[in-house]
Amino acid sequence: MEILKTIDLCKSYGSGDTKVEALKEVNISINQGEFVAVVGASGSGKSTLLHLLGGVDKPSNGKAIIDGEDIYTLNEKQLAVFRRRKVGFVFQFYNLIPVLTAEENITLPLLLDNKKVDKEYLEDLINILGLKDRRHHLPSELSGGQQQRVSIGRALAYKPSIILADEPTGNLDSKNSKEIIELLRLSVKKYHQTLIVITHDLNIATQADRIISLEDGRVSKDEVMRA
Repeated sequence: MEILKTIDLCKSYGSGDTKVEALKEVNISINQGEFVAVVGASGSGKSTLLHLLGGVDKPSNGKAIIDGEDIYTLNEKQLAVFRRRKVGFVFQFYNLIPVLTAEENITLPLLLDNKKVDKEYLEDLINILGLKDRRHHLPSELSGGQQQRVSIGRALAYKPSIILADEPTGNLDSKNSKEIIELLRLSVKKYHQTLIVITHDLNIATQADRIISLEDGRVSKDEVMRA
């Protein structure tokens, strides 16, 4: 079942001689439960695409339909709610709240929305992430790999339809990178979510179900790696 679709998605910055076209008529379709890697050289439009799909930025033209919602028709308040409930973000820099414990960081999206924490789901999540013995530690007391696990937990807390990960292993060594990708794949399988990862690491990309390559703001290739 299709969970995400873009229609002639374009994004440009500036005007006249300084105009930069970051994305040019991008049309992609992604099904529920897929793990998709988006690759391309620096400046190819990868991060721009991710920001547009997450509703962090708005396009110059085109549409993005996510879980049946044309997200660019939403006002700022509606978009904030949509992001919190439907999209989980995982960044290269973990963006954890330093004064909150690992568990508090994970449950923060729910608390911001005045939602009750599902204790059973939280326990399941913490166990999967291998954070049982670190749940009451502050970010400063955690390793980089553990901090990224917390950020994944935060992204999964609301049981979102889509997880958007921007270079999620960029600050990690090879061992932790492999573990983080395995965790993300496990979450997709266990919770039937869709995972879109922006990466320059082909070792990560080749683990995806599909690889979408961007070049000069356009989709240059869309390869199915595994059915």
